[in-house]
Amino acid sequence: MIKELQVTGVYTTNTYFFIDERTKSGFLIDPGAQAGLIYDTVKNNGWKIEKILLTHGHFDHLGAAELLSEKLGAPVYIYPSDSQYLKDPYINLSANTDHPIIVSHYEELFNGENIRLKENSGFYLKVIHTPGHTPGSVTFYSPVEQAAFVGDLLYQHGPGLTNFPGGNRYELEQSIINKILTLPPDTVLLSGHSSPITVADEKRLLLRE
Repeated sequence: MIKELQVTGVYTTNTYFFIDERTKSGFLIDPGAQAGLIYDTVKNNGWKIEKILLTHGHFDHLGAAELLSEKLGAPVYIYPSDSQYLKDPYINLSANTDHPIIVSHYEELFNGENIRLKENSGFYLKVIHTPGHTPGSVTFYSPVEQAAFVGDLLYQHGPGLTNFPGGNRYELEQSIINKILTLPPDTVLLSGHSSPITVADEKRLLLRE
């Protein structure tokens, strides 16, 4: 089960819950802001969050991660190339906001790894390293649900941005072409700041450009 929750700090970001309906356990993806709202959503639905997963290290995707990690007892996971973003408000872009953000405690995840639940090892997300927006941007892919959480790699209207520290346009384009558009056509792409779009529709959009 996939549930989207829009949270607003400086920007509005799509936070996602990926929950096993049988065990009510699951993953929280990109908790960008409003820790209280996210926490209440978890508790009101009777969910147990086992892991907090970050698609990349920008503040609008991790602003509530540390507090929720403490309150939910769930570790934060990020790709090694983006771990520096958690330690530096200038790189994660929060330095010029009212609340510079640092995430002190985190674990690392790796390309090709399957992130599984403790209570149901068949419920998992595959980590696909998709650099370009940041060096350590990843996509979390569920072949069972035919869904991919792509962060800011791309949006409903096209490719993501690369004009931030660590951004690389060539890498982003290669990630989209070689790692996203090669997923099954019906795969739903769930981004950080737009409505869902299928791989087939995204491919048609990009071919028109």
